Amino acid sequence: MANAEISTKPYLLRALYEWCVDNGYTPHLAVKVDSRSQVPSEYVRNGEITLNVSPSAVHKLQMGNELIEFSARFAGVARQISVPVPCIYALYARETGHGMTFEVDSPKAAIQGDTDQDPAKPGPSNEAGPALAGPALAPVSPPAAVPTEPTKPTGGKPQLRRIK
Repeated sequence: MANAEISTKPYLLRALYEWCVDNGYTPHLAVKVDSRSQVPSEYVRNGEITLNVSPSAVHKLQMGNELIEFSARFAGVARQISVPVPCIYALYARETGHGMTFEVDSPKAAIQGDTDQDPAKPGPSNEAGPALAGPALAPVSPPAAVPTEPTKPTGGKPQLRRIK
């Protein structure tokens, strides 16, 4: 049995994170919460959460190919956070909104609030925010400025836009 090719998504997330930090921006992850997500449920809104992952906000950040894990304080209480990479739909700089959106490719897990399945765990959040919409790998604006319904690519290759 041949090994499956590793997705480019975790590599892009690490590169965008590094770009944000190098430029003095505050990197934020936008996550569709599902049963695999380990986050404080009281911060999840509409099955989604936005997490501040800046070096000053998190401890022991691990950005692997399958999971992003760290500890962070929520209302002064330290929590261990674990988010599957397939559930991340955006990484952007809070100050400028520059970043990228991604397709959420988690067909085997229910998104919190889905009536078809009962998620075993609550979803993640150290900041709540609405969903970011747009084609895969498109620049994003802060969550408040983006519609909550995701759009599907029109087919073919994803469109890329240059971020300055």
